Amino acid sequence: MLQEFKKHIQNKLPFLKDKKLLIAISGGVDSVVLTHLLSALKFDISLAHCNFQLRAEESNLDETAVRNLGDKLHLKTFVTTFHIASTGSVQLAARKLRYDWFQKIIETHHFDVVLTAHHADDNLETFLINFTRGSGLDGFTGIPEINGNIVRPLLPFSREEIINFARENAIPWREDQSNASTKYVRNKIRHQVVPILKEINPNLLDTFSKTIENLTEGKQIIKDRVDEVSEQLFFEKDKTLRFDISKIQQLSNPKAYLYQLLKKFNFTEWTDIYNLLSAQSGKQVFSKSHVLLKDRESLILSERDFEIVEEASYLIPKNTLEIKKPVHLTFDKVEEKSSENLQTIYVDTTKISFPLIVRKWQNGDYFYPSGMKGKKKLSKYFKDEKLSLLEKQQTWLLCNNNNAIIWVINKRQDHRYIVKKDANLLKISLKATK
Repeated sequence: MLQEFKKHIQNKLPFLKDKKLLIAISGGVDSVVLTHLLSALKFDISLAHCNFQLRAEESNLDETAVRNLGDKLHLKTFVTTFHIASTGSVQLAARKLRYDWFQKIIETHHFDVVLTAHHADDNLETFLINFTRGSGLDGFTGIPEINGNIVRPLLPFSREEIINFARENAIPWREDQSNASTKYVRNKIRHQVVPILKEINPNLLDTFSKTIENLTEGKQIIKDRVDEVSEQLFFEKDKTLRFDISKIQQLSNPKAYLYQLLKKFNFTEWTDIYNLLSAQSGKQVFSKSHVLLKDRESLILSERDFEIVEEASYLIPKNTLEIKKPVHLTFDKVEEKSSENLQTIYVDTTKISFPLIVRKWQNGDYFYPSGMKGKKKLSKYFKDEKLSLLEKQQTWLLCNNNNAIIWVINKRQDHRYIVKKDANLLKISLKATK
């Protein structure tokens, strides 16, 4: 196996040779064999082990075994202990803690890559788990061999090959007894499903590898097609992506295209997203990071802003110099006006009363737009300015303490508060957010 592993690295992962590598090691046979293989080939490796203390003394023995292996092979060994509740999704929580810690080590100690010991059987099990849960093509193309700075050099090798190598070379490893339990879905598939499939097809891992290769090639064709049409479907404006509904509806399978276009934005409710195409304006679908809004002939994608608390109003006391929420405004008493633009206004302090108010617009709001005669309903102003629903939602008003609008921030000042003479000036500026 050593020569086959060496050949695989040379052919598929040659960049590893000159890198500083961090091996994620549990003490089990897979990660221990990976450590021995790379040590034998003189790679620059170190070890990283997480002790989650979920198996009492057994977890501590795993840690001791890893430390002993590091000492034996003269490798730097990083160890951390996590106290994780044994309720809820322990595996998901542990996985996040583990990978976050690996990334921290990479940044602090200047490693290039984290290596994990996933192998061909892990890949098959993951495929079957995704199959039972219902998955798109992404779930059927297996565990990626390279994913950012995570690399899995054992993916072409079977669990049987790895165990045989360990036995032939008298390499000790720790056995996690929980792997024998069928409490977890993966173990149930490993012990009850895969053996039957291998009985039906003794070359299952080889044929599965070819299937993954075919699916991956098909996935690339889909990506090429989506890249080809995407420029015609959307454009970027004001930190949002705007999708042309009519052009999407002309595609052969709009729902499938929407999935390919939006999957990286963490959406999961694909039927709801498809239904937005024919929904009334104002309908929205949320992911954990983004919001997709139907606005007339477009779908508007924007990031969710978790920092702003959508309170009814924010009060600005007298002598305030700066506020950062809900928008970043500065207040300066000046002697004369200088630059005046959409981001800066000047008001006469004799015409305002504190506390000022920053709030969202409401039905019935009106103001006296600068450069125009008379008053105008804010809803009509938005319509005339052709603001989208999203732009309306994101608009803030600066108001006097009687709720009269002083400024539609970043858009138009109310002419009642415009300074006639350079006296009693208060300069109010909107600062760009980073």
